[in-house]
Amino acid sequence: MSAVSESGSRRMTLGDLSQRHGFDLVPPFAAGVTVTSLADDVDSVHPGSLYVAPSIVSSELLEQVQRRGAYAAMVPRSMKGRVADVGMPLLFADPTAHQLGVIADEMAGSPSGALAVFAVDGADPESVHRDVRELADFLHMLGNPVGVVCASDSQSLERYLDLDYPLGILDMQRALAVCAEDGAAAVIIAMDGDTLRADALRSVTVDVVGVCGRNDDALREHVRRTCERYGCVVTGHGHVVTRTEESDALAEQASLSYESQDAGHLSLAIAMTMAAGVRKANIKSALRVSRELR
Repeated sequence: MSAVSESGSRRMTLGDLSQRHGFDLVPPFAAGVTVTSLADDVDSVHPGSLYVAPSIVSSELLEQVQRRGAYAAMVPRSMKGRVADVGMPLLFADPTAHQLGVIADEMAGSPSGALAVFAVDGADPESVHRDVRELADFLHMLGNPVGVVCASDSQSLERYLDLDYPLGILDMQRALAVCAEDGAAAVIIAMDGDTLRADALRSVTVDVVGVCGRNDDALREHVRRTCERYGCVVTGHGHVVTRTEESDALAEQASLSYESQDAGHLSLAIAMTMAAGVRKANIKSALRVSRELR
């Protein structure tokens, strides 16, 4: 599925989209039509959808999505005059990834703004996924309901998320919205090519980006390129963090009692939670409780 639905009482009309983003609406009198979801594949279209068409679209395809209940379709400007009247409004537009991210974020109710969002970068997907699992376990140990978006295993709290990887812009907003609705306090995102397509994190506000490695110019440039590739927005108060001597020491102390095959992954998890504002005393207490429970 590649779709995102409206959150709560939020309304999005074709007129709003046309005026705010410079899209051409045909016919103009359809400005008051309200759409309740965005979909960029036929199987995800349901009543109320705005179908975001591919670069080349046929009248037959538009008729198909209309039969599935689409209220309107967004088609490339190059198709103007080349598609027959299909009986539903059309928005002629060539939206940028930024515009599509803004629209999807608004439709979903800006879920990343209601969550503590952690993103994990790394040299390869396997390492990234191990860091994600370690951070999820550690946040859970600290008492936080957690969502995970990762090609190896995505979950909203204890519920498995059946997603098609790599995720695009609409998929990402939908996953975050599900986690927010389920009551997650934090979401961890794996920033790798197995999990995400280019620009998937457009309009997603990230609080902490974590990466294993030496904190030097080369590492910071690597993180910058990764964030640029996926459209990641790190907040003004956000942090890009690596392991520290302090987090390494805490991880080493806990390694014999805490279920971690590699203290380095635990160290990064500790550093990221500290960057998010969790007090060192709380971290030590959680590690101590874990030791006592074993």
